[in-house]
Amino acid sequence: MNAKKLGFGFMRMPLLDPNDQTSIDVPQLEKMVDRFFEKGFTYCDTAWMYHNFMSEKTVGKAVVARYPRDSFTVATKMPLAMLNRPGEAEEIFEAQKKNLGVDYFDYYLLHNMTRKDYEVAKKYDVFSFVKKKVESGEIRSLGFSMHDTHDYLDQVLTDHPEFSFVQLQINYLDWESDRIQSRLNYEVCVEHGKDVIVMEPVKGGRLANLPDDVLELFKNAHPDWSPASWAIRFAASLPNVKIVLSGMSSWEQLVDNTACMENFEPLSEADQEILKKAADLILEKPVIDCTGCRYCIEESQCPKNIAIPDYFALFNKRERGTRADEQAARERYRELTGSGFGPASACISCKKCERVCPQNLPVASLIRKVRFALE
Repeated sequence: MNAKKLGFGFMRMPLLDPNDQTSIDVPQLEKMVDRFFEKGFTYCDTAWMYHNFMSEKTVGKAVVARYPRDSFTVATKMPLAMLNRPGEAEEIFEAQKKNLGVDYFDYYLLHNMTRKDYEVAKKYDVFSFVKKKVESGEIRSLGFSMHDTHDYLDQVLTDHPEFSFVQLQINYLDWESDRIQSRLNYEVCVEHGKDVIVMEPVKGGRLANLPDDVLELFKNAHPDWSPASWAIRFAASLPNVKIVLSGMSSWEQLVDNTACMENFEPLSEADQEILKKAADLILEKPVIDCTGCRYCIEESQCPKNIAIPDYFALFNKRERGTRADEQAARERYRELTGSGFGPASACISCKKCERVCPQNLPVASLIRKVRFALE
């Protein structure tokens, strides 16, 4: 991977209607893509189900159809959790090539390979399938993404040395987390000699919207650095990290991210110490640890159409904010439930969402908290 370290994550694209993940603002997105490439970045990351199955097609229009194939690299993923029968992996793979308008993928991943989906991959012989695609040249570099423990990651890499990279959730808040295990997972990849792609460096936007005491800490050290740039710099400073993905949903975010990574230099030891202090301060103010990936909606197909990540964000705003913030959260909740999304009270505790949540959140019980707080 010989590229600048910032990757464009097409999971949180700009929207014309915040209630509709398919209403992608393509003109604004194309403008963002143009600036991204102008600054020398090339890595584009998408997946089968992002934006209610519209992300790959949109990347095909905004990137592939507008630029020479050798001027960018594209990554997409096999949705293991959605496989239900033999041969389905090949059907999805061919559909992905058509969606994107490509003959090969620069990077191809088995998506969010949980322990359950590891067995799915074995059952439907997905490992043999992707090996053949590597041999045919339709996959140039093979990897997988996961949110799990370091011992499980070590098992997968031991059993399958054919993977050349792993996509991990890494940020300064999760670095020492017992649940996310960012540091331990990173160290396993180093031991196995695997490149690391970073997802959630800004933790779904949480590390861009910080408490005042953390903002003051950052401002005193580097007045011209944005909170998000601190987070991205942390991930990019790790030697085995080759790409840091950022789900940029606005022009402003694109400009900020490319500015901090255009001529990137690793963080100093003093800056690393500041981030440790920042993590301690942030963790003193507990919230629902949702990153807004929307797998609970797009992958589980919630039977009651509950806007789970949106409701969690509103709950956090209510808990951390002022009286005005609480009122605004309630008003936004009423807007969402009035526009077709199911209310929190509609939850039937089927727990489909919990089975696909990368953060391993007890979603059903947290939805009950939302119900009592916002309804």
